[in-house]
Amino acid sequence: MVSLANNMKQDISSRKDIELLVKEFYDKLLVDRVVGYLFTDVVELDLDEHLPRLVDFWEAQLLGGDNYTGNPMRVHLQLHQKSALKQEHFERWLQHFNETVDANFSGMKAHLAKERALSIATVIQIKIAQV
Repeated sequence: MVSLANNMKQDISSRKDIELLVKEFYDKLLVDRVVGYLFTDVVELDLDEHLPRLVDFWEAQLLGGDNYTGNPMRVHLQLHQKSALKQEHFERWLQHFNETVDANFSGMKAHLAKERALSIATVIQIKIAQV
């Protein structure tokens, strides 16, 4: 008999958890036919270099970390100037984010991560519509 305890997912509770989330999420994004080109062709993202900043950002959002410095809105507006960000890009981004969270975690912080991702995507779309 399989123990239910072995199948239960833990909540996001550490930087290591966020590293796992961000790495798996970007692994999906980079090869996605709808949004992947934004990362590989438009900005030519060096994930090894950028991953710690992404982890810092999500750690600040979810665990109150204070390592993140930057302006994600400015970065996304600059990206939009290079290649138009469309609703389908945000939908796919959210789909992959939520699926990655759900595949690995369960709990209040996992739920908060999905809420924050939706909020961030919404705000960026609003700002893009204003330019």
